[in-house]
Parts: sequence; C-alpha cells; structure tokens
Amino acid sequence: MSGELLAGVRVLDLSTVFMGPYAAQVLAEWGADVVKVESLRGDQVRGVGDTSGAGAGPIFVNANRGKRSIAVDLKSDDAPDVLHALVRDADVLLHNIRPPAAARLGITWDDLREVNPALVLCAFRGYGRHGPHADRPAYDDVIQAASGIADAQAAAGGEPEYWRSAASDKVMGLYGAAATCAALRAREINGAGRSVEIPMFEGMASFMLLDRQGGWLTDPPSGPTGYPRTDSAHRRPYATEDGHLAVMMYADKHWIAFFELIGRPELAEDPRFRDIRARTTHVDELYALLAEEMVHRTSAEWSASFEHADIPHGPVNSIEDLFADPQLVATDFFHTVDQPGVGPVRLARRPVDFGTPPPPPRPAPLLGQHSREVLAEAGIADDDVQRLIDAGVLGTTDEVTRPG
Repeated sequence: MSGELLAGVRVLDLSTVFMGPYAAQVLAEWGADVVKVESLRGDQVRGVGDTSGAGAGPIFVNANRGKRSIAVDLKSDDAPDVLHALVRDADVLLHNIRPPAAARLGITWDDLREVNPALVLCAFRGYGRHGPHADRPAYDDVIQAASGIADAQAAAGGEPEYWRSAASDKVMGLYGAAATCAALRAREINGAGRSVEIPMFEGMASFMLLDRQGGWLTDPPSGPTGYPRTDSAHRRPYATEDGHLAVMMYADKHWIAFFELIGRPELAEDPRFRDIRARTTHVDELYALLAEEMVHRTSAEWSASFEHADIPHGPVNSIEDLFADPQLVATDFFHTVDQPGVGPVRLARRPVDFGTPPPPPRPAPLLGQHSREVLAEAGIADDDVQRLIDAGVLGTTDEVTRPG
C-alpha cells in the first residue's frame, strides 16, 4: 500500500502569502500533485527574506515546497482557456482571492462547475459570505485582533498583543487542508464536486472559544469568559537556578508527585489544591508556589526529578535550538534538499506519521519553472504554449541557475 494517501489527486493552488499556500503544502506532503498557479510577478512572499535573488525566500520555500509552478496572466484574454484546460483534469482548486475579483477572473463555483462538475473549490476568505464584512480584506493581524487572540494575551495584565507568529493564517491553512480532504471523501460517495468556504474570522473565533468561552457557554452567562490556568500571570517558563524550564502539571498524580518532590506532601490534601476544580480556582497561588520552588535547583536537577516522577517538562528552545534538538535529530526531522536558485536548504519532513516512511521533502519551485510541463499535461500543444509565452501571457523558467 502506498504511503502517499493523496496520490493521484491534482490540486491547483491559486492562493498567495500564507494561509492557502500552507493548506496546499500540507496536501502536497500527503501525496497530492500541487500546481501553484502564480501571476507573472509571482507570489509576493517570494521576496520576503530572499537573499539569493531567486524569488525563494525562506517563508515561500516552507509554504510551497513540493509544488510545481506555472506563471500566467489571469487577466489576459487567453487566461480562461489556459485555466479551463487545467481545471478539467484537477480535483481541487484553492484560492484566497476576494469575491469581486474572483468573479472578474471567472473562478467562482458557478464558473468552474461548468468546466468540471467534480471539482472541489476551496475559497479562503477573511469573513463568511453572509455577513456584513464579507468583502473586507483581512490579514493575520486583523483576525488575531477580531477573534480575541490579542485581547487574551492581556488577560494577565498589560496591553493586547499578537502572537509572534502568523497563527491565524497557519491554523486556517490546516482547517483548509482538512476541509479539502473531507470534501474529497464526500465526492467519493456521491461523485459531485462542491464549493467550500473557509473564513478566517469564523474559524479563529471557533478556535478561541474552545477553551475561552467559560461561563458564556450558558445563556444567560453563568460567569466570565476565559480559562484561569492560561490567564494566570504566573504561567510561563519557570526560572531555575541556572536557566529556564517548561513544566506542565495538570492531573492529580502530577501535583501529588510535585508536592512530594518539594517535601510538602500535605499540600495534596490542602482544600485549595485537592482536585482540578479547586486547583483551577486557586491556580495563581499554585503557579506562584511552583515559581518559588523552581529557582532552588538547576534545570538538570529538575529535569531528572520530573523524568523520574513522569511529570511533563521540557527545555525552552530557541528556533535555532530546534536544529540540534535530540528528539528531532533522532527522528530525522530535517532533510537537506537542493533548492533551485538557492542551493542546499534544510526542510522539515511532514510531522504526521501515516504508518509508512515519509518521502523526503521536495524543494519549492521557481516562478514558472513547470509552465511548459504542466500545460503539456493539460493537452496544450507546444506551439500554443510558445505563442502564449511570446504574447506575455505565460511565464516560464527554462534554465535553473544558482546565484554566484
């Protein structure tokens, strides 16, 4: 049995920046043949951190590895014929183009189901189409603020802050990959394609409500929103005698073991800490106690004690530390890949284990690197491809060179 679960699935990725490209990259990791359909200028993220001049910056490479690229002017008169040729043999089309522009380009569900009624069209949007903000532009920062993320960072005091990651884009990219697979499964049953909408705001609102709805679960509310454990000002990596350590005690057995470690077993019977309900109510006191105790031993001493007591803990890694992390090294998490236009790069393998060895990561494409190849597969004759290139409708990279 092949380890490539989506082998044979053709995905057209018309999305740009983070969210849609990440969804398509995940599908590529799971075995889909993903064709990135770019403008003649390319995805703007190609230039972010691009030190080689090849249009292969680190964010672009990570969000688009394993794909092929075709560059086409979708506003040209010839573009519909090119796009329809691609759509006829595609299983999925992803885009994050705002609805008015999608209508002008002819990539709505009404347009494309006439070409391929079995197509799964996944449209990433800022806001759901039935709301007053349906046509608004949206980026990660805007959605982090709107969905409650920024405000939640201020729960323990201070100003609202964003996560130091494009988290909304990445979470919704994963939603998109899952939604695509669900739609493909439904198509296996009834043979019909469908339109799938993936709105950032609604998706991240759902994401935040899981653990932060609190007393507003009931109507009328029975208490405040939030989650006391994550709102505690004392929840942080804890300072030790010589550094910092992450420790996460949750179950009764964890706290009982910790109280034993610090020589205060009687705290297990303290009404404030006896069970998870009491600990949640008094979490600030509990975490303050943890912080006070951690500074009296080294990180290595605590790690040895926590390991013996089976208490969840771990180092506070920097991004640089990940490349030497013993777990990631032992699992061959990083592979060195020859990236066109750049040279050797380190890419992470897919993190999900499907029970078969994962293939090594593949590089990201240069802009238009596969234009001829993909259009030939779509049945467009070489002479017609050359005509499109000569007319400035199609972009291609026929020879890949490395800088220097």
